[in-house]
Amino acid sequence: MSELVSEQDLARARSDAAFRQQLLVDNLERLLEALNQMRKANDISPESARQIREGVDLAVELADRLQEAARGLDPQAA
Repeated sequence: MSELVSEQDLARARSDAAFRQQLLVDNLERLLEALNQMRKANDISPESARQIREGVDLAVELADRLQEAARGLDPQAA
């Protein structure tokens, strides 16, 4: 999934739980890949460090939502 999420994807995710779950998985993978590339950069500026921290916070939130949905605690979590 190399493209950004479209409005059509978001509309489908609202009504299709399996699609919503996969959309979260795909975007979590994309986020982790971007964070890893930033982490490997030789020159990490204060702004990059802030973005990495924010990205890590978002990755944790996405992972928590995926786990909750997998356990059936919150079917609208995604």
